[in-house]
Amino acid sequence: MNMSKVKEVLTIAGSDSGGGAGIQADLKTFQERDVFGMSIITAVTAQNTLGVQDVHPVPLDMVRAQWDSLFSDFNIAAIKTGMLVNGEYMSLLASLYREYTHIPLIIDPVMIAKGGHSLMAEESVTIMREELMPLATVVTPNIPEAEALTGLTIEIKDDMKEAAYQLKRLGSKNVVIKGGHSFDEEKAEDFLLLEDGRELWLSSERIPTKDTHGTGCTFAACIAAELAKDSNVEKALRVAKDFIQAAIKHGLDIGNGHGPTNHWAYRKEGL
Repeated sequence: MNMSKVKEVLTIAGSDSGGGAGIQADLKTFQERDVFGMSIITAVTAQNTLGVQDVHPVPLDMVRAQWDSLFSDFNIAAIKTGMLVNGEYMSLLASLYREYTHIPLIIDPVMIAKGGHSLMAEESVTIMREELMPLATVVTPNIPEAEALTGLTIEIKDDMKEAAYQLKRLGSKNVVIKGGHSFDEEKAEDFLLLEDGRELWLSSERIPTKDTHGTGCTFAACIAAELAKDSNVEKALRVAKDFIQAAIKHGLDIGNGHGPTNHWAYRKEGL
């Protein structure tokens, strides 16, 4: 590889002390996909595979300072967001990003914890929907997050499609409704609604495992890495689907709860 051509990719998210999700998962994914990763940390968490024990938000002025520092020096080719704490952080990011809309923005709307409880107040959901979603190159909600963003109840595949169309009408160029929480016990099917109007389903075998911590972060980070390398959106989504499938399939058996996925599995499979 010509090192001068290495792409630079930014993640804006929370730090996961357990290493399986958030900033840590994103940087591991960037490394595995041959891009140079950098970060803006929005919150420091005390968490492990059993759950989140504490959260300390990084002050807004420090989030802005991190942004200014990076954009004054680096040639950032893609941006991925994860945990954004609350509506104030989302509004700040939206205002900062509007000067850089030529850079692909991948939004993983981290809203629902593994246990099912909401991580956002309704006001924050509204700001996500009205200020951030219209800026997204790709948005990647899982089914509970898509329900929160649209107000729909998603029970069948047609509901996933309707949710995707609603989110696209908000302005997101490409929408992925992830099927990991779906009704199908044998397959995990993601619905893709692309900017050009095409509809695609990406299907993978459902793997019986408790080790799925950080799957959403990793999936979105892989999309960001691929878009930074000038892949088209469909190709980026297909690579990300294969990447996360390998990461889940070859689990690490770490921790006593929802363990992390295996970020090097895709490379080890020779894909």
